[in-house]
Amino acid sequence: TSPLCLSPLCPTGSLLLAVHFYSSSQAAPLIPSTALGVLLLLLSPLLAYAGIRRNPRSCLLVPLCLSLSCFWSGYGLILVLAGRGVLPAPGDAGHALLPGLATFTLTLLLLALLALLSAQPFLALLAAAMALATGHEIALCCSSSLGPSAVACGHLLVCLLGGYFALGRMLYFLTKGRFALPGTDLAERKAQEQGWASAGNPFVAPGLLLNVLSASVFCCRFLGVTHKLFLGHVPWLWAAGTFQLGICVLSYRAMDVLMATAFGFTSILKFAGGYSLLYPTWQPGEPAFPTPVLVVFSVLFAVLALFLSLQSPVDGLYLLVFVAYCIALACSPKGFFAAGPQGVAVAIFVASASLALIHLYNLRAKAKIPTGKGAVRALLARSSLLKLREGPDLHSPYLGYSKYADAEILTYACSILASFALTATGDPQAPLATVAIPWVLVAGGILHLLGGSVAFARGKTLESSAFILYAVMWIIWGLARFAGLQGTSRTFHAALGIVAFMLFNSFVVFCSLFLSTTWFFYSLTFMLVAGSFLLDAIHALPAGYDLAASLIFGLVSFYCFLAALASSTLEGLCLPMGKPVVQLGGVGAGASRCLHLPARKASSVKRIADILRNGGTCGIPTDTVYVLVAACSRPDAVEKAHRSKRQAQDRPMSLWISSLKQLEPAKHLFTPLLWDFMEAAWPSPISLVIPRGEWVDFLGMKDSAKYVGTPQSVAIRIPDCSVTTHLIDLVGPIVVTSANPTGEADTTHHNQVYAKLGDKVDAVLCGGPSPENIASTVVDCTKIDTGNIGFFRVGIIPKSQV
Repeated sequence: TSPLCLSPLCPTGSLLLAVHFYSSSQAAPLIPSTALGVLLLLLSPLLAYAGIRRNPRSCLLVPLCLSLSCFWSGYGLILVLAGRGVLPAPGDAGHALLPGLATFTLTLLLLALLALLSAQPFLALLAAAMALATGHEIALCCSSSLGPSAVACGHLLVCLLGGYFALGRMLYFLTKGRFALPGTDLAERKAQEQGWASAGNPFVAPGLLLNVLSASVFCCRFLGVTHKLFLGHVPWLWAAGTFQLGICVLSYRAMDVLMATAFGFTSILKFAGGYSLLYPTWQPGEPAFPTPVLVVFSVLFAVLALFLSLQSPVDGLYLLVFVAYCIALACSPKGFFAAGPQGVAVAIFVASASLALIHLYNLRAKAKIPTGKGAVRALLARSSLLKLREGPDLHSPYLGYSKYADAEILTYACSILASFALTATGDPQAPLATVAIPWVLVAGGILHLLGGSVAFARGKTLESSAFILYAVMWIIWGLARFAGLQGTSRTFHAALGIVAFMLFNSFVVFCSLFLSTTWFFYSLTFMLVAGSFLLDAIHALPAGYDLAASLIFGLVSFYCFLAALASSTLEGLCLPMGKPVVQLGGVGAGASRCLHLPARKASSVKRIADILRNGGTCGIPTDTVYVLVAACSRPDAVEKAHRSKRQAQDRPMSLWISSLKQLEPAKHLFTPLLWDFMEAAWPSPISLVIPRGEWVDFLGMKDSAKYVGTPQSVAIRIPDCSVTTHLIDLVGPIVVTSANPTGEADTTHHNQVYAKLGDKVDAVLCGGPSPENIASTVVDCTKIDTGNIGFFRVGIIPKSQV
């Protein structure tokens, strides 16, 4: 668990820093800066993993682990830069470290206070000790009179606290829970945590603290704490942006679509800021900003703030600060180097820290700080037009279930940003002088890949394929055009690659005809953008064509953004996505009557059992692939399954039971060797073909028996799957066949069941991807008493194991 991971990881990093600082001001550090930086970079992902793996609703370890991991990442990168001589000027390393040290000290003090209020004294002491160490290091950066030994003593105190916790846990295990040092008894802490109230997205506070970190870089320059913005500040901005992309993904897992979108937006600003500070290292002067992108970005922030305020007014008002930030950047030729945006960064720093404190406090407290949710709900309750979408199935996909909420809002918004970035005009001889790469590469590329991955996890095959395809195109073309890789010459190879991409996109356009009108225009207008890429590659781009294509695609993407935002937030008042341009008959021709129920819920299994008892056929997950089942007690259902499968005579249906106890009344009809073999083989993905006999009648099969097996034998098995066996316990023995038409490949996902069988199946129990892609092993036991067995099919279990 995370406390056990934190106990060695946190003191290890503090021990390295203590050894590094424990030296006189004249002597060289005991650990060189480069080596220390690399070690901190290695520890950082381990600490982040420890925080994520911990139950996020249980304590304050998640923001502590993620904040400390981000701090070590930025700190380690700066140490590597200093060790390699990239920061040669005296005091550069100190000025580079100051923003991160200040932010982390503030974060630790907030966490220490909240841990104390939440009755977690050890965590409060640990956070306070680290805050003491970083506070001493801030004093060291500002004045060398303090000496590094004071910083080393602070880190040493963190090591002692970690050692105390580790000793307490060792004593707890050695004494088998009879003795534990104060503050180290996790069982007592767990009992306390169960009484605490917790709700909402636990990753909001860490994401807000990352906004504090990025804003502190510009706040320090605005307030005169640092003398300039330079390369040494880039690690803080890019570390915060990278971690915020992770927070975005975690927020989708927490089913918080709007905050995940907001964190995706703010991560783009962090990468843009880092790029601006990096540019002067290879070219004198500041880079130019594409004003249209920033204006559009402010509009996107404003629209998102409007919808977010319907759920949480405080969070919606917070996003308005970023609207002002984008406008300030658009109005300032110097961008991040100007005083205007830096002044707004101070407001972001204060607002982010305040809102993070509110979220952290509300995550743990029973008496919460009001954020306006109750007032908005009361107001919307009186409205007949506006009604928020709520409920446990709010983010459920059309078929089955997913661990992620829908990411299409963010993906459409990134399409808008990337398309408007193409309108940026710059010097072809100096393409890097225009800040276009962050919008094209991060928004068009990385976040499109993220959206495509989430869409794939939700079973949206076409959408995910399109998003990933477009992401690859944005990345390649963005680097070629705005990173100077293409140069001033145009080559046949680039044009050939774009033509290949357009062929792939033609297939997407064709498939979108059967999806929706909006998606058809979305993919079709991107073909116009790809056409501008092609014309530019062959040096035949007409004046204004790329601008027109980008604007058309941007407007279509903006409509998709609004439609997705409205449909995920409101009921009734939604922008239509349109029906399919080409309507198919049969599967997919309209609303499906087939139920898709999540297998993780006991109520879903009970409902499937009711459908089977009433004569229905269902697709269910097993220990191998998905299967189509019917209750043995319903011959009409067994006959229906037989017809829907177009069952071939050489592939008869099999019989499944949940326990050998169901065959106990007929045990005398089996030979001792066969019975012992069944006991040894089951439960497992092994089907045994045994002689048909009177034992079949003991299972209550009645007229269903003629559809099962052959006149001479029957395939029977007990699956090694708790969901399946529980269902059999509720229904009784079931007749089973693979969930695909005869001759087709096995079904390995719940979405494929309905796609292959259509309305011939009454319900699908959705368990996501199959644990295996290979079916069961079928063993011929009809002659087992002569000492011989055979194999009709060698599946997941090899012959040697049988």
